[in-house]
Amino acid sequence: MWFVFALLTALAWGGADLFYKKGSDSHDRYSHIKIVIVVGLVMGIHATAYMLIQGLSFNPIDMLRYLPVSALYILSMTLGYIGLRYMELSIASPVQNSSGAVTAILLFIFFTHDLSLIEILGIAIITCGVVGIAVLEKRAEHEALQNHSAQIDKKYQIGFMAITFPILYCLIDGLGTFADGIYLDELNLISQDAALLAYEFTFFICAVLAYTYLKFVKKQPFNLFRERVKGYAAILETTGQFFYVFAMSSNAIIAAPLIASYSIFSVILSRVFLKERLNAKQYAVVMIVIVGIALLGLADEL
Repeated sequence: MWFVFALLTALAWGGADLFYKKGSDSHDRYSHIKIVIVVGLVMGIHATAYMLIQGLSFNPIDMLRYLPVSALYILSMTLGYIGLRYMELSIASPVQNSSGAVTAILLFIFFTHDLSLIEILGIAIITCGVVGIAVLEKRAEHEALQNHSAQIDKKYQIGFMAITFPILYCLIDGLGTFADGIYLDELNLISQDAALLAYEFTFFICAVLAYTYLKFVKKQPFNLFRERVKGYAAILETTGQFFYVFAMSSNAIIAAPLIASYSIFSVILSRVFLKERLNAKQYAVVMIVIVGIALLGLADEL
């Protein structure tokens, strides 16, 4: 079932990425804080509902036990939200989308794994495809900027900022997923349900702190009902997180790069809902990634 869970995670996060892009306000310097608030609120609601429906008991100590993983994830996501303000240069960076490969490499180095040829081939194809689609997106974006007749805000032309956020996201998210693999799969330090609740309640606390800072320190208005697009992204983010925990608890070293392919689904969804078009090279890369996913699915059945 890990393959199905990983695929559902990639689909959900691909959809979330679509709404993150659509709902990002490059002129709002507090946009990333508002996203944290909405995502944390949705996660807190989901965690509470899941706990009550499943009849689970939650031990707050689990939040401390799982805090290293939660902190890495929340930090990387917040950096990603900040990067959305530099959309013109940071979107679809090859570096950012390589975090799954970073995780797989770390797990392979520090833990013993016997991977079949099909699994290795599938991981390699997906990783190369994810990087490839990001490179093509980057080139298309660069061409669009060159052909743009209007003057572009200088803050979107700061190369250092554009490079820094994807690199930080990749490293921190890769480390977070590596730590998750240790907690959920390699050493089984925490159960799937406990990890899910710990992470989502931790994110909820961050949302409360972010709201307090935005409302009472920065005196900025915030109307939840006007943040519907961010809300859709938060719902899909939370949905993906639900499936993610169960995927990582079964086969982290293979699930991580497969989940990282969510950027491919984001590209496809952008073409469907934002009416953007794929060129021949992009279609080719998407098909390559689909082949890699199919190989991992085949390996799961063997």
